[in-house]
Amino acid sequence: MATDLAKIAKDRGIKYFLISYTDLFGSQRAKLVPASAIAGMQKNGAGFAGFATWLDLSPADPDMFAMPDPESLVQLPWKPEVGWLASDIWMDGKPVAQGPRIILKRVTAEAAKLGYVMKSGVECEFFLTNPDGTAIADAADTATKPCYDQSALMRRYEVITEICDAMLSLGWEPYQNDHEDANGQFEMNWTFDAATLTADRHVFFKFMAKSIAEKHGLRATFMPKPFLGLTGSGCHSHVSMWQGKKNAFEDAKGELGVSKLGYHFIGGIIEHAEALCALLNPTVNSYKRINAPRTTSGATWAPNTITYTGNNRTHMIRIPEPGRFELRLADGATNPYLLQAGILAAGLDGITKKTEPGPRLDINMYTDGHTVKDAKRLPLNLLDALRAFENSSTLKMALGESFISAYAKLKHAEWDDYASHLTQWERQATLDC
Repeated sequence: MATDLAKIAKDRGIKYFLISYTDLFGSQRAKLVPASAIAGMQKNGAGFAGFATWLDLSPADPDMFAMPDPESLVQLPWKPEVGWLASDIWMDGKPVAQGPRIILKRVTAEAAKLGYVMKSGVECEFFLTNPDGTAIADAADTATKPCYDQSALMRRYEVITEICDAMLSLGWEPYQNDHEDANGQFEMNWTFDAATLTADRHVFFKFMAKSIAEKHGLRATFMPKPFLGLTGSGCHSHVSMWQGKKNAFEDAKGELGVSKLGYHFIGGIIEHAEALCALLNPTVNSYKRINAPRTTSGATWAPNTITYTGNNRTHMIRIPEPGRFELRLADGATNPYLLQAGILAAGLDGITKKTEPGPRLDINMYTDGHTVKDAKRLPLNLLDALRAFENSSTLKMALGESFISAYAKLKHAEWDDYASHLTQWERQATLDC
C-alpha cells in the first residue's frame, strides 16, 4: 500500500511539509505546504517556475512540478512539526532530464540491470564560522595542528551533539564526530547505504547542519576553501558494489582484498577523473583545494594527481581495507546526487570495458610525486574541468546529453562571471606593468 502522507501527518503531528528538490548547483528549493494540502501535493506535485532556479530552462517553459518521494520523509529533529521530502522534478508529464535526483536514479537503474547496487558513505567536512563567514567562530581555535583537538571539539559541543543527536533519532547510525585538520573545521560520519539514500541524507545533512548552526548564532559552510592558509573541506566518498548481500568488491585472493571487478571500477574512475572534476569539484573555489600549496598544518590532505594506492592519504583513491575504496577527490560544494551519479557512471564504464587502473603507487605523492613522470594531473581550474566534461562521450551517454549541455552551459556562465571581475591582486601585480 502506498505511503499516505496525510495520515502520517495526523499520526506524527506534522503541520507543514517542505517539498524540496535540488537544482544543478546543489541548491535546495522548496515550498512549505500545510498538512491539509499534502494529499493533493502527493498526487500532483508542488508547482515551480524552473527558470527561477539553477536549471537550464526559460520563463517560457511550462510549470515544473516537484513530486515528493514519501519514502524520503524526514521529520525535522529541531522543528518536528515540519516534515521534509526529497522530490523528483517533472514537466509536461515527464521527468525533467536534467534533474539531479532523476539522473542518479537512472544510473542506479542501469547498475541494477547488471545485477549491482552501489553502496556509499560520505565524509562531510565543514567550517563553523561567524555569521558573515569572514572568520572561524572559535577565536581560541588557533593550534598549528588542530586535527582531533579535544578542547576545540568540546567548545562546539552544543552544535555538534545537536546534529549528531538528530542523526541518531533519524536512524542514520552516526558513529563519530571530530575536529578536522583546519581551525574551525569539523567532520561528522554516519553509516553507508545505497547511493540514492546516501545522496538524500547528504542533501538533508547540509540543510540540517546549516540550520542548527544558525540556531546557535553561527554559520556552517561547506565551501571547499574558505580560508587560503587552512586545509579545505573535502567530501570523501567510500564506495563498494553489491550483489544482494555479497560485496562484489571483496575478494580474499585479490590484491589488497579487492576483486577484479573492484579494480575495473577504479579504472573507470581514473580514466574519467578529469571530466568528473566538473561534478565533484564544481566551483571556481574548488581548485584552490585540490591544487593548493602546503597549509599551516603541514599538508592539504587533497589530491592533485590521478593516482591510486593502498592505505595512503596522499593519492586521489586509496584502498584502506578489503572490499571498498575511498575517493578523496570531491569537495563540500559537490551536488550530492551528481557526486553519486558521476562515480557510478564512471565505475560502470570501467566494469563494462574491464578498464585496468594501471600500477598502484605506494609513495608519498606530496613529497615524491615529482618522481612519477606519467601520473596525470587534475585540472587546474573549473574551465579545464568543464572542457573535459563536455568532451566525455561516456558521461554523455550515462548521464544524458541534455544534462551535460545544461550543466556545462550554466557552469560556463559562472566561469565567465568570475573571469569578468577585476581583483585586487591584479591591481597590485600589474598596475605598473
